[in-house]
Amino acid sequence: MYEVIIGLEIHAELTTRSKIWCGCSTDFGASPNTQVCPICLGLPGTLPVLNEKALELAVKAGLALGCEINRFSKFDRKNYFYPDLPKAYQISQYDLPLCQNGTVEFEVNGELRKVRIIRVHLEEEAGKSVHSGDNIMGSEYSLIDYNRGGIPLIEIVTAPDLRSPEEARLFLEKLRTILLYTGVSDCRMEEGSLRCDANISLRPFGETGLRARTEVKNLNSFRALQRALEYEVRRQSAILDAGERVEQDTRHWNEQKGITVSMRSKEDAQDYRYFPDPDLVPVTLTDEQIEAWRRQLPELPDQRAARFVSQYGLPAYDARILTSSKAMADYFEATVEHFGEPKTVSNWVMVEVQRLLNGAGLEFERVPVSPAELAELLELVKKGTISNNTGKEVLEAMFATGKKAAEIVKERGLEQISDSGELEAIVLRVIAENPGPVQDVRDGKEKAIGFLVGQVMKATKGKANPQRVNQLLREKLMAGTAGA
Repeated sequence: MYEVIIGLEIHAELTTRSKIWCGCSTDFGASPNTQVCPICLGLPGTLPVLNEKALELAVKAGLALGCEINRFSKFDRKNYFYPDLPKAYQISQYDLPLCQNGTVEFEVNGELRKVRIIRVHLEEEAGKSVHSGDNIMGSEYSLIDYNRGGIPLIEIVTAPDLRSPEEARLFLEKLRTILLYTGVSDCRMEEGSLRCDANISLRPFGETGLRARTEVKNLNSFRALQRALEYEVRRQSAILDAGERVEQDTRHWNEQKGITVSMRSKEDAQDYRYFPDPDLVPVTLTDEQIEAWRRQLPELPDQRAARFVSQYGLPAYDARILTSSKAMADYFEATVEHFGEPKTVSNWVMVEVQRLLNGAGLEFERVPVSPAELAELLELVKKGTISNNTGKEVLEAMFATGKKAAEIVKERGLEQISDSGELEAIVLRVIAENPGPVQDVRDGKEKAIGFLVGQVMKATKGKANPQRVNQLLREKLMAGTAGA
């Protein structure tokens, strides 16, 4: 058994309308090589000009991650040769990044964990290689789309504080939530606007030094991150068990085969020959500017979860789940404005609404039922117009049709039977037809009452008000009217 040491490098595209050095659009999905210009193509004689909005978003990310913001930083050229990098260097930051020394807290199996953020720096995106095969290793050729080249990125580098693939996934989920709350990035992993490189090494328990690590590149889903790291744990464990040494290299994750494949030996910083970019002036920030951006930050997930507990009286578990998505938290609060029972709303949002969204493959940003419409449904359940189970059926229909709850209830005849006279006749018939369970109830066997309630519900095709049925059954049984 070995101790697992993991550090992550996360790249997040910033939500600017134009690229970091030029005015080209950052819109996703345009035809290849239609959002380019001489600057982002790196043509000779062009000069970059920093996008101030990208600078603002990068600093806000650092503030949200508890980082120190450097008043003086600069841009550097990171030199390497790759087809998607037209200048043969990437403009990045090396020794003087914008943000340093932050911390992110997250939960693992109920235990609070902290991960140190070494740095957050600003850089440009490279172009995109479009491979002829399923992945780079099995392709006969690749095409290059430079639309992404020059899109502003932040790179978030953690200390090697993570101790399992699951921890790495949970940390990345928490980090994504923070970035979404701040509006720094849309974090659409399927579009590549949030992706992760994972560095992993193993060492015997009790050893303090770090051993040679491997880097798994461009993991673009939480599942891929955890699976790739689990594979690396198995692979490196087998190497160490055999008395051999793990080679430092850069690896590609093959999703179909569930394995990592070596791409090249792992580079060190000196291999990139960093030097200050002579075409860009250093960045100087004032305390007033930084504080102004700090004041613009929204309520962050942990703060919001604490408020949900104190303001709405929710359990900490509910608050944590609801605030794990800004869209979900917003939806919850908007529904509570219309239906003032926070715990009821929490249950429906976390369970029923989320279940239907998962089934439809939708995110909370695209929920088809508005908060006001959900509140109307909950009001019908509260009044006893429909049962709780029928409410779930109605919500499914609302998702499918876009109709409101009252309209669906009326069209399908789903109103509960609460009229005592109508229910009493059915209750008496059920009592007469089930002498065994009736005697069990009179003998103090409480579970038998559930059977009788079920028979009434069956007889009414689920339309009876179960609370009223339970009440009537007890009244009739205790009054000894079984033979009436």
